[in-house]
Amino acid sequence: MTEEEEAAPAAVVVAAAPYAILSTQRVDGGIYHRISHASSSTGVRMTFGLFVPTRHASRVVVVVAHDGGGGTGRGVATTKKRGGGWDVVVPAMFWLSGLTCDDTNFAQKAGSRAFPAASREGIAIVMPDTSPRGGGGGGDGDDDDGPPVPDAVGRYDLGVGAGFYVDATLPPWSRHYRMRTYVSSELPSFLERHFGIGGDGCRSVSGHSMGGHGALTMALGDASGSWAAVSALAPICNPTNPNCKWGRGAFDAYLEGGADGDGAAAYDATVLDEFLDMLSPTTFVEAARGSGQAVTCNAREGYDHSYHFVSAHVDEHVRFHGARLRRKLASASAAKCAISTTTTTTTTTTTTTTTATAGRPIECRAMVARAPGEPLSLETVIVDPPRAGEVRVRVVCNALCHTDVYTLDGLDPEGLFPSILGHEAGCVVESVGEGVTSVSPGDHIIPCYTPQCCKPSCVFCQSPKTNLCPEIRGTQGRGLMPDGTTRFSDKDGKPIYHFMGCSTMSEYSVIAEISCAKISKGLPLEKACLFGCGVSTGLGAVWNTCKVEPNSSVAVFGLGAVGLAVVQGARMAGASRIIGVDINPEKFPPAVALGATDTVDSSKLDVPIQSHIAGKMTPWGVDYSFDCTGNVNVMRAALECAHRGWGTSCVIGVAASGHEICTRPFQLVTGRTWKGTAFGGFKSRTDVPKLVERCIEGTLPVDHFITHTFDGVGSTNDAIDALHGGSCLRAVVRY
Repeated sequence: MTEEEEAAPAAVVVAAAPYAILSTQRVDGGIYHRISHASSSTGVRMTFGLFVPTRHASRVVVVVAHDGGGGTGRGVATTKKRGGGWDVVVPAMFWLSGLTCDDTNFAQKAGSRAFPAASREGIAIVMPDTSPRGGGGGGDGDDDDGPPVPDAVGRYDLGVGAGFYVDATLPPWSRHYRMRTYVSSELPSFLERHFGIGGDGCRSVSGHSMGGHGALTMALGDASGSWAAVSALAPICNPTNPNCKWGRGAFDAYLEGGADGDGAAAYDATVLDEFLDMLSPTTFVEAARGSGQAVTCNAREGYDHSYHFVSAHVDEHVRFHGARLRRKLASASAAKCAISTTTTTTTTTTTTTTTATAGRPIECRAMVARAPGEPLSLETVIVDPPRAGEVRVRVVCNALCHTDVYTLDGLDPEGLFPSILGHEAGCVVESVGEGVTSVSPGDHIIPCYTPQCCKPSCVFCQSPKTNLCPEIRGTQGRGLMPDGTTRFSDKDGKPIYHFMGCSTMSEYSVIAEISCAKISKGLPLEKACLFGCGVSTGLGAVWNTCKVEPNSSVAVFGLGAVGLAVVQGARMAGASRIIGVDINPEKFPPAVALGATDTVDSSKLDVPIQSHIAGKMTPWGVDYSFDCTGNVNVMRAALECAHRGWGTSCVIGVAASGHEICTRPFQLVTGRTWKGTAFGGFKSRTDVPKLVERCIEGTLPVDHFITHTFDGVGSTNDAIDALHGGSCLRAVVRY
């Protein structure tokens, strides 16, 4: 049986779901579904819209089926769970629409901006209907939608479609109008159970008009803190104000005691903290700050109260929610990680393995870097068993990265000899040391030179701003394991240094548990290994470090594997112009295939490349530029071709020891930003598995990076020669 056959579909459970897909449309950035289901809160079928980013599109699978009685023939949904549960939670932003709307208004009028923004943030958007309908008046339009619901015919502000997110207590409304329970409890549970969306508290809420009112009261009135963030566009903050006769009328009809009764207190922001007249955001902000509630108010003059206003600014709200949902997701992941690493029982304090070599030294072959500038030496080495918090792995394949060659050439100030290089690999866990709980023998992992300890006390792991966990930085930089010793020795018993915490130019290696990104077995390791460094770095520089927006202009300096990953990431982010720069024209065709719109051989120009881009190709420069060369002169050129006033340049390439960057301060004074990235800002154990999942789903192909393959660890020097040849992107050595 091949590895691909082992990986497969056997681990995927497909089960019928109790809901119907009414429609499915591909939209910019993902898939938009309309879904109908039976609601226990309202007593009728409810309909909601669901946008899912492309990377998570397989959460909902649509098949054509009949209802068993011969006949609606409508789409019926099935869901896929890996291993019986959701490995990756998809954060979700709930959107509540206002009066006269249904579940489609937001998608039709603001989706063209909201959906691509949500895709970039990696979040879903949930759009519930504004009221129960039933009786053929809602759901999927069939007669089985449930009993008719009461309506104030001819009124937009009471009954069907009115957008009051309350649990009514007065008949006839009390039987079906339980929208607060539906939106805040039933629908989130439904989405988490069937799609793995919004779980672990990774959900937030926003809305417009009375939907904005519903979002504010729902989130601010929830003592359990089940909403990670809340925002509102032009909310009706005080519908019980005497000047808001339609609002008071609705509360009088829905709630016992009416608009002035105790029942209305839970649905009025002004009663929750005694703030805000009907449409006074200033009063709202003052009261919120006075009560210790963080709030930001952005006033926009000249807009009316329609969806023109919503669509103009909704992407700002999506970015706001995306940042906070990612922070919540990181916190939830850290909490899980902390539980797994601090729970001490007889099973977690004993090394659990199923391999014959567990607990014993392993003799294997490795390529040893004995001295700078010399070819690697194929040697037999001893790999000791893992100690506490460590994992021993069998290296299946290793992709050669320029950083390995850079160190071998003696250009790395932290380079140590003798050492075992290699850090972009696919591995299988052979055995684990004491206390290791996040991986087990047989698991597929990618060693990551940027660890993620997940400790609640680690400000780096807890912050969404960085991935630079320093937990083992001190020893990793000295070529040692966290306890200050090595696990490698040569035939004479002399120690051999580790490299970047990985050392994968060996058939076996030992790495820290916090450096192990456990991944799905659904992707062959010779492809998955690419996410260990270069490809992730290039993609993340675009998506995480710079957050390139649609229609941006981009320049990429250096079209090796990292540079091409930047091109691919920029195209996926929606950049409208991507300029590829290199001195080797043979690299242009693959760049164009991945999305480059222009290519420039900078060696053929009679002016500096920055003057060519910011002057001839564009009037003011590009929105974003990326250096993927490690050459400090190119880094300067990349900065100086960034757009005056707002351009950002990102340094990705690693410069040789002792080199410094420089530019005229005026380049920064005139609005340019100069920044750098490590591993693309991805948090290794959290994010690498997601990249692998996207590759499995077909939304993040990587095959084009593999230009050369070699067999046997002893062929690593041949791979180095290929890399020096100029036509090699990634050479994968299969052990």
